[in-house]
Amino acid sequence: MSMPICIIVSPVQESADEAIEGRLHLVDPHDPQVPVTDLGVTRGDGIFEVIGVVHGRPLALDAHLRRLANSAAMLDLPALELEAIRAAVLKTIDLDEHREELSVKIVVTRGVEGTGVPICWVLSFQTDDHRAERAEGIKVVLLSRGYPHDIAARAPWLLTGAKTLSYAINKAALREAARRGADDVIFTSTDGYVLEGPSASLIMKFGQRIWTPSTAQGILRGTTQGAAFEVFGRLGFATAEVLVGVDQLAAADAMWLASSTRLLAPVRLLDEHDVPVDHDLTDTVNAALLDTAR
Repeated sequence: MSMPICIIVSPVQESADEAIEGRLHLVDPHDPQVPVTDLGVTRGDGIFEVIGVVHGRPLALDAHLRRLANSAAMLDLPALELEAIRAAVLKTIDLDEHREELSVKIVVTRGVEGTGVPICWVLSFQTDDHRAERAEGIKVVLLSRGYPHDIAARAPWLLTGAKTLSYAINKAALREAARRGADDVIFTSTDGYVLEGPSASLIMKFGQRIWTPSTAQGILRGTTQGAAFEVFGRLGFATAEVLVGVDQLAAADAMWLASSTRLLAPVRLLDEHDVPVDHDLTDTVNAALLDTAR
């Protein structure tokens, strides 16, 4: 197995004459790189993205960078120079040339308290094998997120809709799912609407309509979901972001959790109730997503 590649990148341009290549520093990922006083470590004060890579081609890189910039703005971080981060991602992929499939993680922290200088690194790592989940489907439970669906408008300081490093709640939800014998979670609002998974977007099929929960509810705009919607559109489906009530899920013809590394994993069991699995459509969409990276 090849060694992970790690590049430290200056995410904020300090001088107009500063070349991007000079701001990329290849480092040993096993050596200390981040101060223990970094706010990303001590407070979880930072943001991240994970990009799937197939045959050296990143999936939905532009969408990931746009979402990274949006998260940075929500956290009042300095404006990121996305071209420098893009260059770091592409260089990381180029150096990690021995793996057909891998993942690349971008992390941006607020840096050491009081400096106002963010820290950014890009790290490659081995992607888990998700073929069985794509083929056989996954078991999912509904868990309350504890907020009403309009919390983003009512309390924007809660940062719903930003992809932050503060993932303790998401990990706790996945452990609760495991205790219930499930593989993953779909969060719900306290007023009865469907949201997202801890690290995935929800996609639902109702006849010729393909829906995903509205991002106005303070959920992440899914990069894989967006790419999948393009494929569904080419297949003749009508796609939309909508408010979906929990009581509507029973009428779905199919359901998927979509993420950058897993792609579309069909939901086959929801709270111990069987969900129809459209294997042919799943295979078609996943093949199209993988083909965009070949």
